[in-house]
Amino acid sequence: MLTQIATFMLRYVDVIVDEMRRMRVARESRAFVAKDIRHLPVVARSAGALFIRSYERGERVHLAMLSRGYTGTMPIIHDVPGSAAQWALAATLPMTAIAVLLGGLLRTRCWSKA
Repeated sequence: MLTQIATFMLRYVDVIVDEMRRMRVARESRAFVAKDIRHLPVVARSAGALFIRSYERGERVHLAMLSRGYTGTMPIIHDVPGSAAQWALAATLPMTAIAVLLGGLLRTRCWSKA
């Protein structure tokens, strides 16, 4: 579920960045360049418009997903549990990281006493 949320977030951030770029190009095509504090209201209105556009786009995407049968969960095709060997292999990286961390802490304490 976390991977699914992160994937949606990254895709949506990319969409919002593209929308910001299009809005900036539109402002600059009208010869607008923000140089000082007097231009802040224009930039603030652009930020508000971006928020409203992205909110509405999010609603449309959500409704489109619901209309295509999205229920909020990934479909389970085959429920296959991991074997003990797969769990042991998956635990090697975290255990190695913990060992390096503890080794670094012990070495720091040994050197600080000397």
